[in-house]
Amino acid sequence: MSDRAYPFTTVDVFTDQRFSGNQLAVFTSAEGLSDAEMQALAAEMNYSETTFVLPPRDAANTARVRIFNRLSEMPFAGHPNVGTAYVLAAANPALGDILRFEELAGLVEVRLIRADGRVVGAEIDAPQPLQLLGELPVDEIAACLGIDTAEVVVDRHRPVRASVGIDFVLAEVGGAALSRAAPDMPAFQRTAASRNEDGERLSILAYALDGDVVRARMFAPLAGTWEDPATGSANAALGALRLSLTDADHLAYEVVQGVEMGRPSRLRITAHRRGGEIRASVAGLCVPVFEGQARV
Repeated sequence: MSDRAYPFTTVDVFTDQRFSGNQLAVFTSAEGLSDAEMQALAAEMNYSETTFVLPPRDAANTARVRIFNRLSEMPFAGHPNVGTAYVLAAANPALGDILRFEELAGLVEVRLIRADGRVVGAEIDAPQPLQLLGELPVDEIAACLGIDTAEVVVDRHRPVRASVGIDFVLAEVGGAALSRAAPDMPAFQRTAASRNEDGERLSILAYALDGDVVRARMFAPLAGTWEDPATGSANAALGALRLSLTDADHLAYEVVQGVEMGRPSRLRITAHRRGGEIRASVAGLCVPVFEGQARV
């Protein structure tokens, strides 16, 4: 057995209740791990994402953070940033209230949320402005979600690929359809193949409006995530998209996700116009769960 041991902490993100929200494993000192070892550890943890913390390339930043899902490295993701900031700040109060992470998609700024002086969560700015990457056929997205074509709502927008650092297909659906949606793997495969897509990036955020709250579900079965209980990067893209469809300068609302999985999550989304661009942020709370070591 190898003597190379790497400490990790797991947290539930976008929740204040343990065993809900989105699970995250954070390897807090990942120097010495190869790319293949990071990928193997992420697959072994079997969470939607696992992060690996490395020294920053620029000393003005807090850390370099690499994010892996079960199958590949990701340029950016929401709950890994929120959870990683929470873990690092809880272990080292000297870090201050603003952390800066170097990631493949760019520099991510994280602002800590405190209660009674204690770190309880974080807010992140997505690293890129809203980019709209084209629409997808309603019937194909309905098939992927296992719902009827008529249940995809197109009054405000058709299913569209959008990104604020990593791209998702965003589709509004009826409330009842959202509750019973289930990913159809052959439909995902057909849709990805018909567009010569890297199948790992056919990730669909379906959502329904419920008063001032958005209900959401995210499916990425081709990337090993059948369903995700909380998806900060997708919901940040949705917030930016929703603002782009109005004349307003600012938008803020709450997202409820993960209910159908038994892991209810709450995300706070804000979007604003700045210098001709639309930017988005996502915030949430965190709860620590496990600590341990992995041997590689």
